[in-house]
Amino acid sequence: MDNKFTLTRRALIKAGAATAITGLATQGAWAAGSDKPEKEEVKVGFIPLTDCASVVMASVLGFDKKYGIKIVPSKEASWPGVRDKLVNGELDAAHVLYGLIYGVHLGAGGPKKDMAVLMNLNHNGQAITLSKKVADKGAVDGASLAKLMKTDPREYTFAQTFPTGTHAMWLYYWLASYGINPMKDAKVITVPPPQMVANMRIGNMDGFCVGEPWNHRAIIDNIGITATTTQDIWRDHPEKVLGTSAEWVKKYPNTARALTAAILDASRWIDASLSNKMKMAETIADKSYVNTTVDAINQRILGRYQNGLGKTWDDPNSMKFFNDGSVNYPYLSDGMWFLTQQKRWGLLKSEPDYLAVATQINQVDVYKDAAAMAKVSVPKSPMRTVKMIDGTTWDGKNPKAYADSFKIKA
Repeated sequence: MDNKFTLTRRALIKAGAATAITGLATQGAWAAGSDKPEKEEVKVGFIPLTDCASVVMASVLGFDKKYGIKIVPSKEASWPGVRDKLVNGELDAAHVLYGLIYGVHLGAGGPKKDMAVLMNLNHNGQAITLSKKVADKGAVDGASLAKLMKTDPREYTFAQTFPTGTHAMWLYYWLASYGINPMKDAKVITVPPPQMVANMRIGNMDGFCVGEPWNHRAIIDNIGITATTTQDIWRDHPEKVLGTSAEWVKKYPNTARALTAAILDASRWIDASLSNKMKMAETIADKSYVNTTVDAINQRILGRYQNGLGKTWDDPNSMKFFNDGSVNYPYLSDGMWFLTQQKRWGLLKSEPDYLAVATQINQVDVYKDAAAMAKVSVPKSPMRTVKMIDGTTWDGKNPKAYADSFKIKA
């Protein structure tokens, strides 16, 4: 694919059409000649969550037209449904959990199929909610939850949204950092994001990890409290991605670039101002998208947090969609981290070739071309260093040793 693209670019330049490359972002010139998107209509799935915003806004604001495509957002009911439609080709691409794409690629999350990550959609903005019932018994954070589970032993149930997904990994990492083994000391269930609040209301779980607005919604409905945010587990962590199959990228390389560029434009627009974020919240609150109140979305998108127990704070690390492109770049080390955790919790039975798998899935070259089209800066390295809530450092340099280093694991 990359060789083909290089040859195409040379042919364009040779034909005296260099301006078609240098002027893409302003003219939408990528829609001309052999670089025209192979598909004009692109069906992109999403789950009703705040972080579907860049996909929705790319369509609503017409950023897609600029690159010669039409994004058709498709509201989906669950992550397994998104997985199945990506695998069988009913969806061209989707707003999807990072770890879901990796799980499918390795056969750990259902049917095995070669998958692709075109870009990261957001950083931060998820949370772990504990029920009012356990909060009333003193469990309001990780330490007090661990204490309650020892002094009041029973079966504690926690929900995540997909076995290999981001929320499962945040939940497990957080519990383990307080000495709770999620595989032995608790029962873990899978619940679709929009059904989390209703299930907590009827007592099906003691806690859950999910994306917004459902954590804030639990506070509004007075059934749960925020024990921690995911940015407190890993500041500027990767979250949802624009995912598709490797087959789709190979078949429609120009469309993949156009789609990525359009969503990059929308990501930049959302983060550009508070008024844009407000307009985004008003748009996606509609029943055709997230189907909730604007207030349930906009408070945390503006960084205004409350925990449901009277504590309020302004979080500078709330959900980000762009941050000068650093949000969107598909860092190889981010993908590798999910593999280390899937190995840690027994979701992968054998040791993967961490770097090779991440390189196969994360379409760094496609992303770079799309970033050039949208005039977005690209980080210098596909690896980054992060510090986790438990004080450990992840830099992608020795993934096997990192995966083996945890005392609490499956």
